Amino acid sequence: MRLQGSSRLTTGRRQRLRKLLPFLRWWGFVGLDTLRSDVVAGLTGAVIVLPQGVAFAMIAGLPPEYGLYTAIVPPVVAALFGSSLHLVSGPTTAISIVVFSTLSPLADPGSAEFIRLALTLTFLAGLFQLAFGLARLGVLVNFVSHSVVVGFTAGAAILIASSQLKHVFGLHLPSGTSFLGAWKDLLSEIHHMNPYVLVVAVITLVCAASLKVLRPRWPGLLFALLVGSLTSLILGGESHGVQLMGRLPAHLPPLSHPGISVDTLRELAPKALAVALLGLIEALSIARSISTYSGQQIDGNQEFIGQGLSNIFGSFFSSYAGSGSFTRSGINYLAGAMTPLSAVFAAGFLALMVLFIAPLTAYLPIPAMAGVILLVAYNLIDYHQIRSILRTSREETAVLLTAFLATLLLDLEFAIYAGVLLSLILYLSRTSHPQIVNLAPDPNSDRVVLNQSELQCPNFRIIRIDGSLFFGAVSHVAEFLYGLNKNSVHKSHVLIVACGINSIDVAGAEMLVLEAKRRKKLGGELYLCGLKQQAREVLERGGYLHIIGEDHLFDTEGEAVSNILPRLDSADCHSCAHRIFKECNKVCSI
Repeated sequence: MRLQGSSRLTTGRRQRLRKLLPFLRWWGFVGLDTLRSDVVAGLTGAVIVLPQGVAFAMIAGLPPEYGLYTAIVPPVVAALFGSSLHLVSGPTTAISIVVFSTLSPLADPGSAEFIRLALTLTFLAGLFQLAFGLARLGVLVNFVSHSVVVGFTAGAAILIASSQLKHVFGLHLPSGTSFLGAWKDLLSEIHHMNPYVLVVAVITLVCAASLKVLRPRWPGLLFALLVGSLTSLILGGESHGVQLMGRLPAHLPPLSHPGISVDTLRELAPKALAVALLGLIEALSIARSISTYSGQQIDGNQEFIGQGLSNIFGSFFSSYAGSGSFTRSGINYLAGAMTPLSAVFAAGFLALMVLFIAPLTAYLPIPAMAGVILLVAYNLIDYHQIRSILRTSREETAVLLTAFLATLLLDLEFAIYAGVLLSLILYLSRTSHPQIVNLAPDPNSDRVVLNQSELQCPNFRIIRIDGSLFFGAVSHVAEFLYGLNKNSVHKSHVLIVACGINSIDVAGAEMLVLEAKRRKKLGGELYLCGLKQQAREVLERGGYLHIIGEDHLFDTEGEAVSNILPRLDSADCHSCAHRIFKECNKVCSI
């Protein structure tokens, strides 16, 4: 007995430790075979993220090295404390554009103040994400409509492309303007474009797009940047106004600290919440998307905790807000990664590249980076999903267009809030309008089926409710039931086939009682069949079943019909010409 108790105690401690340190769940699977696969996948990921990190930092309005720092520290923390085996975190396009759009009105992009605000924004976003995870709110992401994410991402892609066009054409335009303002400035200055800059950008873009199609497994962005740099050298670009990026500092992420003050918190907290929500939606949707191929079960709450800790730690190591990357996560899975150590190896290889390859960025032209970013923005738009939504649902199309236009024309944090609110409204609208269908007897069995004809019993209606009877749905269901007798004194007997009702709350139970009383005043009754145990227990505990009548509950449709028909007004049955039930002739003969 003592040994069994000790064993149970040890098991409990081990479970608590694995909950606190989730990487212990998969650590036992690490071996030579997994290490070999993870090293290869990590090296591939490091090569991919090198140009991406620089590009994303430019999108965010930060010095290029901050994109690389964000790809070194946060991915390690997210991999060790998340739940996905293949999700790779770090800088992303959507988060980068939100950082730029939210902070550019407060400080000049690239300035020390802008960097301080970005680190503070990252720290606060991480706190929100960690709090959501500890509060077990991972399920909330399920309520954000996919159409919102698709619309927001498409809008963000266009904003990204618009912000880079000045670098493509070599124009000196003001930063921080609105979407429409940026296009107005661009069109008014387009005649001053630099042809050398345009050639470098276009050649880089064409090379990157060609390699993506012809050699998708190659690090096409890296090769395209090399081609752009060579093009600039051949044309003598620097002497013709082609701006170079400059030498990146060849050192690991330096220590930093967010600037926390009352004024900063008041100013950045709403923006940080928007960044947190977008990051969680992005990370969890990517993790679940890859899990459909890997077969892994994703823990949403643990993923929230991992993302939150990665941003909190990252803000102290010169990293700005990050999230899960679909590109790097997909490549990580396809490259054969078997454990989250692949993300750790990728961060390690990238750190070595920063130390030894960073000085070469002195020859990297800004127009070449802009060409690469244009391709990234183009790939961010999910054209297939947009076409599917437009063809499938008007509601989803409205949500998609609203999120898309709000992203382009309003503040991005407001667009995120609007998207989340739209998702909740859409969800509540659907759940508050459960489907109610008319049923008729099947002549070949004792079951009832959808009423395919207009023939109905004038004194007895059968309906089925598919959805929960909760406070939000009560009005819709009560309105439908009232409409059954709106223009006729007949159809006073109603049978509700309740097999599709998953749950009933107090408001739903009260509605059934009121309807039962109303039916009695009309000379009829309300009946239920196929009621699930959980819903029945609610009616029993509240005393509602006693008012409705326990003899008004049936297990099957056949039992209900055979018991209800004899209770109908025989005079109505004798004068009825429809007689759609098999039992009608028997009732009329009595």
